Amino acid sequence: MPELAANVAQLFAGTLRELEDDGALTGIYKSPVKQALQLSKNGLDGDFQADRKHHGGLERALNHYPAEHYGHWRSLFPKRAGEFVPGMFGENLSTHGLTEENVCIGDAFRLGEALIQVSQPRAPCWKLSRNLGLPDLAKRVAQDGLSGWLYRVIEPGRVAAGDAIILEPGPRTTLHSPICDHSEMLASLT
Repeated sequence: MPELAANVAQLFAGTLRELEDDGALTGIYKSPVKQALQLSKNGLDGDFQADRKHHGGLERALNHYPAEHYGHWRSLFPKRAGEFVPGMFGENLSTHGLTEENVCIGDAFRLGEALIQVSQPRAPCWKLSRNLGLPDLAKRVAQDGLSGWLYRVIEPGRVAAGDAIILEPGPRTTLHSPICDHSEMLASLT
């Protein structure tokens, strides 16, 4: 089996802000971070989530969204193509080469000084749709199976853009491709 690895193209963090045209507090607005950040069991230093019941915490400490998925969204929404860029979905990690097709729930990855483990698929929330003004976007993300995933932190450490993210050796779960049951996710969005 070939090594499963990539480099972090971009690392993102964000403060709490009001959702445009709504006033709801959100942490979806992320900006690229150039310097290394400490990754603790609860997430990146300097990154915030407004709704801690559904975002962040031990099982959702880090959000990974594959950069190649943005091409799909640009082709579906060509008039809005310029808005579909890494960071727009509120992710912390953007890579090329790791997708729902080759990453499994339970996979552990070395990232910089940290050790992280895929804990669950990302369930896109209504703020994603509201942020882009596309009412069915969250539902479409789940339906198309392009949700990204979340990590728990096994070993805290410093991480940065450019760091390698490398699958740790060991047995892999049978929960492979797709990373989640999107029908369950779709039901939660209706």
